[in-house]
Formats: sequence, C-alpha cells, structure tokens
Amino acid sequence: MGYWGPKIARNLDGLSQVSVTMVADLDQSRLASIAVNQPWIKTTTDFYDILNSDVDGVVIAAPVRAHYRLAKEALLHDKHVLVEKPLTASVAEAEELIELARERNLILMVGHTFEYSPAVNELRKLVQNGDLGKIYCVEAERVNLGLFRSDINVIWDLAPHDVSILLYLFGKTPERVKVQANAHLQSHIADIAHLDLEFADQMTAHIHVSWLHPCKIRRVTVIGDARMVVYDDTNPSEMIKVYNKGADVHADPVVSYRYGAITIPHIDWVEPLRLECEDFVNSIRTGNPPRANGEVGLAVVRVLEAAQLALEKQEAINTAVTVQ
Repeated sequence: MGYWGPKIARNLDGLSQVSVTMVADLDQSRLASIAVNQPWIKTTTDFYDILNSDVDGVVIAAPVRAHYRLAKEALLHDKHVLVEKPLTASVAEAEELIELARERNLILMVGHTFEYSPAVNELRKLVQNGDLGKIYCVEAERVNLGLFRSDINVIWDLAPHDVSILLYLFGKTPERVKVQANAHLQSHIADIAHLDLEFADQMTAHIHVSWLHPCKIRRVTVIGDARMVVYDDTNPSEMIKVYNKGADVHADPVVSYRYGAITIPHIDWVEPLRLECEDFVNSIRTGNPPRANGEVGLAVVRVLEAAQLALEKQEAINTAVTVQ
C-alpha cells in the first residue's frame, strides 16, 4: 500500500461496479490497520496471493525499482495493470511491459495523475486552441521539504509529474535534456535538480524539483507570444490564471510591452485520482486504451532516463524520441 496506495484504494472503492478485494504489503502494521478499518478486504504479505486470485486488475504502488518485476508478473497472470509513476526504471523495461500487454490483450496504464486534472486539461485546451500563440518556454517548479527517498533520486520521484504534464500539454517530446543536480543530505542521491528540455521547434522547458525547500510549490508557467498562463496546483480557487500581457520587438532593439486583463477560467473540479481510477476501470470493461497508457508512460521514462544519463555524464543528452 505504501503512501499512495490508500488514496488509490479510496477512489476505487468510491466507484460503482468495482471494489477493492485484496491488498498485499510487507508491512504487517499496514495490514493490521486495514483489517480494523476495512475488514471486508483480504490482506496478505504475498503478492502472488493477489495474482492467483480472480481479481480483474492490479494496482502497483511499490518502490520504482519493483515496478517492472511486479507488473510483469501481473501481466503474465492475465491481470490488467495500473502502475504508479514512473512506469519503470528504464526504457527497456517499459518497452517489454508494453509488448507483453499487447501480446496478452491486457490494459497497461501508468499513474500520471495530473493528466486527469481538470486544471491541467483547461491549460491544455488553451495551448491546443492556440489562445497563447507561439509558445516560447515553460517553467515548472515542484518543491517541498520531503518526502526523502533512499531508493531513487528527486528526478525519478518528482519530475515524472511535470514531464508528463509537458508531453500531455504539447503532444511532443524534447530532443535534448540538460541536468544540474546536487546531493546535500545523502551523498549518492540528488535531492535538488534542474532539468532543461529543448524541443525541435525551439520551445524550451525548465523543470525545478526539490525535496529540500521550505515552501510547497506546485506551479507551471507557460509563456506564449500572445498570452501567458500560470497553473498553481496549491491555489484551489485560482488554479489557472491567463495573463493578457507580453513583449514585442517592432524594430530591433526596440521592445514594447503589452499589458491586459487577467482571466481566471471556471474549472469544474473533480479529484484527478478519481478520474484516473475511472479511466482504468472503464478500460478494463471496454478494452479501450486509457489516456495514460503504456506508451505514454514510456515517453516519460525516455526523458527521465536521458536526464539520468545527462546527470551521470554531466552533459546534454539526446533523448532520441520520435513523436507519433
């Protein structure tokens, strides 16, 4: 179950025509809590008890290094699978899972929760409709104090959120990734990182992730030549602000500035994790691929793997991604 598992279970149990019937965890105290609070759910310390049961789908909310192994076993036991982000710890692992799911006609989905956020979808609509004009750059910041991890660095922990948001908003992938990161508390695990992404059309994106900041910030700024938008996930009443402002060059080097109104679109809010769980269940029932399918998860892992390689080599790395 871990930290995120109970949230997924709550949302699944809140849907009609689906129920959580079994939970596996190595932590006996977690299982004891479930036995008290949700006694109708079977508990086990053996993952294979779930795989050998008659459940239709399995959700994997384990440490990243275990994603591939557990997901592969679930697929081999003919279970539909939802894996928490990132899909796997490598491109090769993700590709193998996608092929296995395809061969066995099973759903493989990744927990890119923000792709289901009504606010992110409002932002995507602004981008796709051309309301912002030509996009110059994107700035994403995801920082907080904790949760520190010992199995992966901050890039693999937090950056999947913003990478998935970027790929979803623009429908394209970066050509190059540059990384600057530092390890302050654990010598071998980066806890603050900056990723610079370069796209073929000269759009750039900067992602700042940190486990070591005093304030919680979850913000994405999109700068276009017509309008600019700030998406702030920590501000429920004003998650999206559209700024009708910008700068234009009329005769080099003369720059003029444009100032206009700030628009706050109305957003019909539904918990993104609920929509994600609905998509998983509907995909199992209909056979239609979910929004955050395996290929979507693979695209994010490609960027993360390139970022990791760039960090290790301390140089810009080509992501070698083909946009479909």
